[in-house]
Amino acid sequence: MTGTIINFITILIGSAAGAFLGGRFSRRLQQMVVAILGLFLLGYGLSLFLKTQNSLIVLAALLLGGLTGEVVRLEHWLEQLGIWLEKKVSSPEDGEDPSKNKFVRGFLTASLVFCIGPMAILGSFEDGLTGNYQTLFIKSILDGFASLAFASSLGIGVAFSSVMVLIYQGALTLLAGQLNMILTPAMITEMTATGGIIMLSISISSLLEIKSIRTGNLLPALIYAPVIVAILNLLGVSY
Repeated sequence: MTGTIINFITILIGSAAGAFLGGRFSRRLQQMVVAILGLFLLGYGLSLFLKTQNSLIVLAALLLGGLTGEVVRLEHWLEQLGIWLEKKVSSPEDGEDPSKNKFVRGFLTASLVFCIGPMAILGSFEDGLTGNYQTLFIKSILDGFASLAFASSLGIGVAFSSVMVLIYQGALTLLAGQLNMILTPAMITEMTATGGIIMLSISISSLLEIKSIRTGNLLPALIYAPVIVAILNLLGVSY
């Protein structure tokens, strides 16, 4: 859970800095940092993909995962989950107390941004399966700057989202640790390579804003990749 603990700490630091600095963090500086992180994520995602032993497995996993995600509208339901949570947490009484409403909105907004996303799932699984927390480390840097920006306008409530990150990502990491007894090295390799492409999608769509991609709909590919490897092994197909 090393990556999750680092993520927890960076959100706290970013929130504290944002609450202290207020709106003095330059918009241009924020954009430059996000662009640099986007370029780095682009290169890192590519390096993960290049570890594949058979790129056709990754392609098949992405096609099947993307089709599944589109059919079930996975990204749409993730967005709806965020809207539902916001409605549940917010109440008419909050409007009577601006400070309370601001605190709750800061906590909720940050929690959704930090938890409902491909990197949280991908990074937690990678940490639990291989002990490699680089993906979560990169996410930690992103979340640190995001929490700084959120806290500068929404206040210290953003800092408490770190607890949600700790619980959510920690649970995913522990779950992945249990799956480690089932997954073979070949399955993990192809799942990691597939995750690399998903990270490329995050960089292109969310950070560099080159092209809009429904990245959330690609998440099922992380399940298909090891399943395809298992099927090929059962069929005795060499790859």
